Amino acid sequence: MTSTFNTQLHSLSFAAFILREIMDHPQEDETPQSRLKQVGMMSILYIMNQGHQALTISNLVEITKLTRMGVSEVIEPLLKRGMLTETFVKNSMGRGKARQFEIAPEIFEKLRAFGQSN
Repeated sequence: MTSTFNTQLHSLSFAAFILREIMDHPQEDETPQSRLKQVGMMSILYIMNQGHQALTISNLVEITKLTRMGVSEVIEPLLKRGMLTETFVKNSMGRGKARQFEIAPEIFEKLRAFGQSN
């Protein structure tokens, strides 16, 4: 059983890791504002992930109140950085395709390795 303390520590570790990765490694033609949006989006995605919610554009639109294009503009650099992976699944109506994201497993592996080194 995971204690509340361990859960909080994991959340803080994730937030600190994401902040350092995004802010310390700017991509070409990327503004500080774009990087801050990415940090915020990763925080939202992490909370959704912990709550076992599907990481889809539609769910992100609902939560953030951004447009679909606004969500995509923040997601694209995260995909480029390798922080997210993308798959296509059937949409909620079962007819079309929807983009579904996952926080890259490498991020959690790095966090586990960091926790074991202390």
